[in-house]
Amino acid sequence: MTDLAAGRPADRSNAPVLAVDIGGTKMAVGVVAPEGQVLVSDRTPTLVRPDDDAEAIWNRLRGLCEKVLDAAGRPVVQGVGVGCGGPMRWPAGEVSPVNIVAWRGFPLRARLAEMFPDVPVRVHNDAVAVVAAEHWRGAGRGVENMLGMVVSTGVGGGLVLGGRLIDGGSGNAGHVGHVVADPNGPACGCGGRGCVEAIARGPALVEWSRAEGWRPDDPAADVRELAEDARAGDKIARETFERAGWALGVGIASAIALCDVDRVVIGGGVSQVGPLLFEPLERTVRTYARMEFTRRARIERPVLDQSAGMVGAASFILRGDRYWSAD
Repeated sequence: MTDLAAGRPADRSNAPVLAVDIGGTKMAVGVVAPEGQVLVSDRTPTLVRPDDDAEAIWNRLRGLCEKVLDAAGRPVVQGVGVGCGGPMRWPAGEVSPVNIVAWRGFPLRARLAEMFPDVPVRVHNDAVAVVAAEHWRGAGRGVENMLGMVVSTGVGGGLVLGGRLIDGGSGNAGHVGHVVADPNGPACGCGGRGCVEAIARGPALVEWSRAEGWRPDDPAADVRELAEDARAGDKIARETFERAGWALGVGIASAIALCDVDRVVIGGGVSQVGPLLFEPLERTVRTYARMEFTRRARIERPVLDQSAGMVGAASFILRGDRYWSAD
């Protein structure tokens, strides 16, 4: 878009951002105002069929972007921010989400840049996006040093030190889901064994509880039913969340000692079970984080709702001074 009278590109600094949040279960797209408010949004399942290939998933995402832009009145946007499940080649935005098997080395940033050739497109890990959102607008506001985690279909994380998002050499710094909690634990989708994610992610909770004998005649039962049974006193269900909280606590205690953070913010669908997970998690952190500087870290739940992924994705454009370091 060009200012013809001046002969130079029009100023888009007050324009909204198209924000994209891609996880193993759902994809969400929103138009986000410069102050961080989600103006219009919609979502769709990431996979409609188990055998969806890379192009089927991409076409679903492209269609969702078009639908949201139509609903917003086709605004001029100043950029496209994306949070996607990792790992990925960063900042190239070639993604290989552990929980989206059809996308291996998928050129997500390049595909979106073809759709939006006149604005920056920035792709980072979806958990990193949530961490940026909570640091910018949520539970980490005003905190200089923070670890954020998302416990959902996978377990991801991101790290803010000195008030800035830390990317690491490949953009995967803070990926606490692949800290090893139990070297003799279950196999992880990353190829390792005993990772926090292998024990605490939602599908792993259901798998472990079923192996222990939970609801053998109800194959459709999921984490929600598992939590309901745990609250009702079911022994296997309660042990499942104890085990998950322990694994998360071990990973968090290690990360606190390594990174010297003031706050840990934990969100994601599994975290919504509340005390079932947080009580064993906090107990484990207290057990292992015994040095004076590690004991000061506060564990908090998110302030933002399910829009956090989109708000964080938008922050890569809107607050690139803090949350983006490469183009």
